[in-house]
Amino acid sequence: MGRATGSWLSGPQIGPGGGGDVEFRGQDLGLPGSGPGSLAGGWPRTLGLLVDWVLAAGISLLFVRFGSPNLGTVVLGVWFVIGAVAVTLFGFTPGQFVVGLRVARVDHGPDRAAAEAGGKADPAAVGIVRALARQVLIVFLVPALMNDYNGRALHDRATGTAMVRTR
Repeated sequence: MGRATGSWLSGPQIGPGGGGDVEFRGQDLGLPGSGPGSLAGGWPRTLGLLVDWVLAAGISLLFVRFGSPNLGTVVLGVWFVIGAVAVTLFGFTPGQFVVGLRVARVDHGPDRAAAEAGGKADPAAVGIVRALARQVLIVFLVPALMNDYNGRALHDRATGTAMVRTR
């Protein structure tokens, strides 16, 4: 596999843990190379985040007036709650749903029994602890800018999750 290059915004690139060469992003996580279940790229993730922020801003206007000095803090709080609750219950935020993404656990490895039976592996639930940890880490924008060779940000690596495509 060729060396992936990026700009200074890409952050440090961390190689595969097994030391072996991988053919596509996510292969070492047991994910497919393309289609549903494959790792999501940066632009869909950014678009999903934008949709979530716009939704949080709209909901925040129900609590505070436009132009209020507390509006930014309320937007952040609403966004935090929406993200933690939605990922815990459904595995995706409203913005991620719109762009066809979900948060999936990747620390349990591929579901070999389902793969051998010819069935589709059902991703394990993210859970409240991981969802809260992801949201706390995302609040500090810097972890989201540091990606590994799979394109997973620090908050995903720390919680054993990845953003995958649903369609």
